[in-house]
Amino acid sequence: MQSLLGEDADRFAHVVATFDRVRRLFGFKRVEMPVLEPTAVFARSLGETTDVVSKEMYSFEDRSGDNVTLRPEFTAGIARAFLTEGWQQFAPLKVATHGPAFRYERPQKGRFRQFHQLDAEILGAAEPQADVEVLSLADQLLRELGLGDTIVCKLNTLGDPATRSAWRDALHAHFAAHRADLSEDSRDRLDRNPVRILDSKAHQDWPIVDSAPVIDDYLTAEASDFFAAVCAGLDAAGVRWERAPRLVRGLDYYRHTAFEFVTDKLGAQGTVLAGGRYDGLVEALGGPHTPAIGWAAGIERLSMMIDAPAVAVPVAVVAENAERDADALRFVAQLRRREVAAEAFVTGSPRKRYQRAMKTNPPAIVSFDVRDGAPTAGLKLLDENNGDAVRAGELFERERATA
Repeated sequence: MQSLLGEDADRFAHVVATFDRVRRLFGFKRVEMPVLEPTAVFARSLGETTDVVSKEMYSFEDRSGDNVTLRPEFTAGIARAFLTEGWQQFAPLKVATHGPAFRYERPQKGRFRQFHQLDAEILGAAEPQADVEVLSLADQLLRELGLGDTIVCKLNTLGDPATRSAWRDALHAHFAAHRADLSEDSRDRLDRNPVRILDSKAHQDWPIVDSAPVIDDYLTAEASDFFAAVCAGLDAAGVRWERAPRLVRGLDYYRHTAFEFVTDKLGAQGTVLAGGRYDGLVEALGGPHTPAIGWAAGIERLSMMIDAPAVAVPVAVVAENAERDADALRFVAQLRRREVAAEAFVTGSPRKRYQRAMKTNPPAIVSFDVRDGAPTAGLKLLDENNGDAVRAGELFERERATA
């Protein structure tokens, strides 16, 4: 886990602010979600046998003996709230949120055990246009962060249930014929979920994976038309994408579109945003059939890829002695009300006050000396960027004359 200060915190805040502005452009409502959920919410949605549930969740019993978990991601909690909070009446519902999540996993570059995510979801929309909408939101966010040229969208289809069932059977037959050559993890996955072998990190599995059946050979007409509509919509929206036929999601409630936005700027683990259509999740939580799609992005990883935003350097206002402290504080308040960053130096000896002021490398130093009257400006102008240059002393005198 980490703490942030200065430019690191500014980059983090810039990612969040950009996300908040872009989600408003797309009409996604802000939601706030609990950090704690019943453990069953994540066990049922992520799968009891997944690494997240079996190895990585921060789960414990509270004082009432209830099993609770610090959220490892947002989607399951949003699907739970869709059922329990009466949000079904607003379907199709476009929502977005951000905040901390927790997973006990090996730290990597840009990954921490307390990490932070952006999250966007559409619930109750079965049309391919919803897929285009969430992907367009992701694309515009990355463009406005200045990352459009460094990240590409990898796109695949997982088909409808009939497609996935036929493809899964073909994958099982293929991998079973090579059982002896598979890694231990892949042999374990073979009977439980052969689709996950396609995502194996073991080098010995890769030649077998490369020769595995591709989903395109098993797509129903309906699934093929759906994917074609998504691709056409992305082209129309100007979203740059590449087909990734081996991109999968292991859980059965994922359907149709799956995607990742990937960069080569962060080493081997280059995914910065990922998502897909999860038409069966709400059903897995005990609700009615509810088509849905969404994505999540790591704020830390995005923060690492952007420059720190420009931050206004405060004008330094120095009172040379205690008799002028009130004048200096009053003047600083006047500047701030005009959205000019300012900081007062009113403690210590005059020499110490100027030394501390100089260390901030201010665009201007305004001095309230021991004499009566207006302050003097150490540098010439405060607001020349707006073409409305005002000397510090003149501004102070003008305020005092109108008071």
